[in-house]
Amino acid sequence: MNATSVTDSPGNALFIIVNATPFDWRSGQNNTLWQGVNGINNPCPTGYRLPTEAELNAERVVFSTQNAAGAFASPLKLPMAGGRDLSSGSLAFVGSSGYCWSSTLSGSRARRLGFNSVNASLNTNDRAFGFSVRCLKD
Repeated sequence: MNATSVTDSPGNALFIIVNATPFDWRSGQNNTLWQGVNGINNPCPTGYRLPTEAELNAERVVFSTQNAAGAFASPLKLPMAGGRDLSSGSLAFVGSSGYCWSSTLSGSRARRLGFNSVNASLNTNDRAFGFSVRCLKD
């Protein structure tokens, strides 16, 4: 779908393609969408929420190895699922990298955990990318 949403719930399950700054699927960014168990448009089941960057980092630092093997061996069992490209909607890096969103924002972008065969680290990406999530029970 090539039109960003002006509401917090787009009204369909289509992936929204974005080609303009601030590279967010929502037109008029909303910084409260995934904040806590009561966050608007929280992608997690009732009673669950997305982890903060600090919580994801606490998991990352105890990976048996700081790469995709360590991410998968962790209790989170994070796979190299890749992600969806914000400008085309196509799958990218499946089997070679994994990404997991946090609820932590960084300006118009958001923080995420990323890992591949070489390393595991936290970084910032545009919000329109389609990355995996892991939900935490509060």
